[in-house]
Amino acid sequence: MRNMESIRSFKDRVFLVIKGLAMGAANKVPGVSGGVVAFVAGFYEEFIYSLQRVNKTAFKLLFNGRFKSFYKYVNGKFLFLLFLGMIISYFSVSKILDYLIVHYQLYVWSTFFGMILGSIYYIDKDFGDWNAKTVISLLIGALIGISISFLDPATENDNLLFVFLCGIISVSGMTLPGFSGSFILILLGNYVLLLVDSVNALYNTISDIITCNFEFVKDQARIRMLKVLSVFTLGSVTGLVTFSHVLNYILKHYKSITLATIIGFIIGSLGVVWPWKKTIYKLDTNGDSVLDSTGAPIIENYQRFLPELNTETYTAIAYIVFGILIVLALEWYGQRTKKIK
Repeated sequence: MRNMESIRSFKDRVFLVIKGLAMGAANKVPGVSGGVVAFVAGFYEEFIYSLQRVNKTAFKLLFNGRFKSFYKYVNGKFLFLLFLGMIISYFSVSKILDYLIVHYQLYVWSTFFGMILGSIYYIDKDFGDWNAKTVISLLIGALIGISISFLDPATENDNLLFVFLCGIISVSGMTLPGFSGSFILILLGNYVLLLVDSVNALYNTISDIITCNFEFVKDQARIRMLKVLSVFTLGSVTGLVTFSHVLNYILKHYKSITLATIIGFIIGSLGVVWPWKKTIYKLDTNGDSVLDSTGAPIIENYQRFLPELNTETYTAIAYIVFGILIVLALEWYGQRTKKIK
């Protein structure tokens, strides 16, 4: 009996890391929200609740050396495993997704489009509180989501105060399903700076440290990138904790309106992940594509269009169905897990 419980506990931990992997990958892709993953996988409210436990009481426990009490108070096992998955994702799964988007863009976006369609069904099927207020909230959420997808991006800005604000704003993708943090960074002009260049600088620095090569301390550009990443991370943590407190309060007092607005956000995000779109790359004064530190062209925005009916389109539709099936499979697994427990 104890062996069965241990196996079940191990499986739960593994699946929690996998959920973190999925959230991390989703947060990296422009147009996709990690919050949607949390919602569909059934741990969104626990995620928000755990984050809002990072408060004065938690810091008192930490500074008084009561580490076990702090770990238990903030639901440490849950948050640790989830964020572990996200960190691993940044250096693995998200890199694979970057490759797939470059080489199989239509089919990747089709899968994400299907997953978001499935998530709308998932949230809506258990939501039975439709009235004038919730319908208006849904329309407002959808309007905001659609409006964001058609904004023009700003130019890159590495001012540390602006980078801190980028961290606060971009983390909305983890706490607000349907709001893509990475797409917000494209609009703010800092997607490449914060999710490509600075992350590569960290990766290269870790590699140098492992090989006992400390020449990077003389590289001012590398040091600047590490400062940018540190400030961005600090802003993200600040935004994550702040948003979680606000959302926890709103979910407690205005749950129906909040859920209706979230459904609206997700519907609005369909415009961002519409599979049939032409990528608009950033160009220099000579009309050539501007490349990031990895040599990849920098995405500026997307031009959407209706597809022609051909084999490629039918294949893309098959991937949309596949995306929907992924969400249904996640729902089935969540229901099965609840029954076992």
